[in-house]
This record gives sequence, C-alpha cells and structure tokens, in this order.
Amino acid sequence: MSVFKKLAGQTAIYGSSSIIGRFLNFLLTPLYALQFTNEQYGIITEMYAYVAFLVVLLTYGMETSYFRFSTLKEHRSTNVYSNTLYSLLTSSSFFVVLISIFSQDIANWLQYPNHFEYIIWFGIIVALDAISSIPLAKLRSQARAKKFALVNFANVGVNISLNLFFIYYCKSNFDSGNTNWIVNHLYNPEIGVGYVFISNLISSIIKFLLLLPEMSFKGSFDFLLLKKMLSYSMPMLFVGLAYVINETLDRAMLKNILFDMNISNNYSSSESLTMALEQNGIYGANYKITMIVTMFIQAFRYASEPFFFKNESDKNSKEIISKMMTYLVIVLVFIFLLITLYLHLFKYFIPDESYWSGLFVVPFLLGANICLGIYTTLSIWYKLSKQTIFGAYISGFGALLTLGLNYLLIPKFGFAGCAYTTLACYFSMMVVSYLIGRKYYPIPYNLKSILFYIVLGAIIYLISLSFNALEMYNWKGFAYHTFLLLTFVIIVYFKEVGKEKVVLS
Repeated sequence: MSVFKKLAGQTAIYGSSSIIGRFLNFLLTPLYALQFTNEQYGIITEMYAYVAFLVVLLTYGMETSYFRFSTLKEHRSTNVYSNTLYSLLTSSSFFVVLISIFSQDIANWLQYPNHFEYIIWFGIIVALDAISSIPLAKLRSQARAKKFALVNFANVGVNISLNLFFIYYCKSNFDSGNTNWIVNHLYNPEIGVGYVFISNLISSIIKFLLLLPEMSFKGSFDFLLLKKMLSYSMPMLFVGLAYVINETLDRAMLKNILFDMNISNNYSSSESLTMALEQNGIYGANYKITMIVTMFIQAFRYASEPFFFKNESDKNSKEIISKMMTYLVIVLVFIFLLITLYLHLFKYFIPDESYWSGLFVVPFLLGANICLGIYTTLSIWYKLSKQTIFGAYISGFGALLTLGLNYLLIPKFGFAGCAYTTLACYFSMMVVSYLIGRKYYPIPYNLKSILFYIVLGAIIYLISLSFNALEMYNWKGFAYHTFLLLTFVIIVYFKEVGKEKVVLS
C-alpha cells in the first residue's frame, strides 16, 4: 500500500498543477460561449485541433525517450538531457522559419485568407511548447514539484488573465459602447478571436522564460546517443500523432465534410462555412465537458510514467501496475457517473443554450475517455519492453479507424458521428493493446474486477435514465441520482477496502 500511496502522492503533486491549470483554462469555455458566436467558437476549436497535432510532431516522442535513457546506467543523465534539448531546439527553430515563409499559403488552405497572422502565432506557440516540454520533464524526473507547479500556474495564470482582459473587459466594453483610453489603445475588434491566440502566445513565452535556467547544455553533443534516442522515440512520434488524430482531427474533418455537404446542397460558400463552423462550435463546447476525465488521465500519466521507469527492476512491479489499473478504472467510472448523473447541472458550464443541442454526445465521449485512460496505462508494456514499434502499429490502426469511421458517420449523423467514432476507436485500441501486451509483456490484470466496475457503471447510468438528467429539475430526481452515485461508492468501498482489511488481518 505504501507504493500506491507514493504513486498517488506523485499524481497529486505533479498532476495537481496540470489538472488545476487545465481546469482553469477549461473555465474559459463559458466566456467564449457568451462572447463569441458558434461560428467564431468553431474557429477556436479547429485551430487548437491543429495545435495539438503540431506539438506532438515537434516533440516527436523525445519526452518519453528522455525518461527511458536518463534511467539507464550506461548513459550520463546530463548528456541525455543536453542532446534532447539540442535536437528539439534545432527542429523547432527550423519549423518556425518554415511556417513563417508559408503562412499565407497555409491560411488560404484553411480558408482564413485574411488571417495569416494566426499561422505565425501558432507556429511560435507550438515551437515554444515543444522545447519547454523537456525542462518540464526534467523537473518531474528530479521530483522538483514546486518549480514544476510554479511554471504551470504562471503559464495558465497569464493566459487566463489576458483572456479576461481582452475578451471580458475590452470586448464587452467596446460592444456596449463604454470605451476608454485602455480599450481604444489596446483593443482592435477586427482581431476578434485572435485575442484568444495572442493570450496563449504571451503565456507560452512566459513559460519558456521561466524554464530558461533549466535549459543547461553541460553534457557534450553525442551523435550516437542521439541516434539511439531517436530510434526509440520515432515510434512514439507515430503514437502521439495517431493519438492527436483520434482526439482532435474529428473537429477539422467535421468542418470540411459539412462544408462540402452544404456546398453540394446549393448553399453559398460563406453560408456553408458558417453552418459548418457552427456545428463544429457546438461539438467542441460539449467536448469540453468531458475534459475532466482527460485532465485526470494526464495527471496520472505525469506521475506514473517516470514512476514505472524508475521502479522497473522491482520484483513486484507488474503486480503494482495491475492493482493500479483497477484503481484507475474505479476513478474513471466514478467521474463518468458524476458527470452523466448530474449533466443537468454540468450543462450550465456552457451558459449559452444554443450549445445544449449537443449534450447527448457527452456520455459517448466520456465512455471513450474511459477506454483512453485504460489504453494509456496499458501502453506502459511497450515502453518498458522497448517494443515502441507496437505502439506505432496500434496507434496507426486507431488513426485509420478514426479517419474511416468519421468519413462514414459524419455525413449521416453530423457531429454525433465524431462521438461514435471516438468511442469505437479507443475501445478497439484498448482491446488490441491488451491482447498484444499479453504476449510481449504479460501483466496479471484483474479482469474480473475491471469488467465488474465498468459494467456496474453502465448499469447505474442506464437505470438513471428513468429520471432524465437533462430534464430533472426537482429534488426527487436529484436525490435519486445522488443515491445511485453513493451506491457505486459503497460497493467499491466494501469490495476494495473491505478486501484489503481481510488480507491485512
């Protein structure tokens, strides 16, 4: 139990700043929903889908490679760190130059010909974030929680403050006609949603500057070491790219497919783009509700990845991973029930009722995130066994499934097709990873307990539908759903805590 407490503590320390940070950013969604139209929010949704893809591309798995090689005795950790930074600085600088040269061409391709500056801003953002990922990984590996938290909170604090200033203060005053010297000199209505991107750019610069003292190059350049690291990380690049395709590309595909459909239905180009962006905005806003699960998964990954690499030689390491998986599933199912049983309350996170038409996809997306959390934890087998190529194969399979199903389902179901695809994709990847992992790095997972909690959560959710969570406004419905949630907690307590007491006795 001390091992689990240690892992839980690390999850709390390293994950809390990320969870709280992402949660605070998450709270910007109501601001965007109130201040921007569905069409404008659709632009934000699409652009950040591309950002997620580019950050993975520019880090190309070197974060995981750094963890792997810094724990190996045959390599000096300072050399590993320096060579990782050499690699990312070079590639990111080249990327910024390239993206600046072709910014107008890219803007034309994205159908934002009047905003080539978006491309340059995002090019700098993703380059800075890619470079910053390695000093942050160093802080995690050295257990320097305070500095890690400080940097993340500073990044989020600056981003939120600037969003509130530009969008809440300046835009609100300008729209209502209450202009003053600050608004007149610091706000330009033509920039519009661009202020969201400017705020992100400035916060990324602040984060980079705070991490500069950590970017030391004390180790010597070692081409052979870098070659080994790249050989390990390249499959992880494909894992990351496939993850982004599965997680975010549906929003880009949704816009393009709906745009083409509207054109074929004789709508004008401007009408078609507006309608497509509106649907994209509705889907993107409702997707945000499920980010609570994603934030927990990220926090757990921050703590578990370096933890498992450092404790790989422990004779009980596989049993620890197995038990940890059971606890992870319990938490994920609890979050699923918390959101779905109280969806009538969570919907007010999106204060504009025009977005509520997409609430029905939230349970599907939450189910998909449960599968993603399990798959993310399962993936430790190919990292520890140095079989990262299998991660690329599995992720590639998921990416192809995402592309194919979205093309089939979006024309028929609209943005709901994206949700169905996400669930099918992560479920398939979870199953495939488990089956392959049994052969190359068998871990004795307690499948009976895992399936029990998943099925229990599904049954409780289905029972809850007798009181529709979207139409339940009276105290009886609230009490009923609270009873169902407590039922899950009580069953978990007696099954897990009671069992531990019996073992200890």
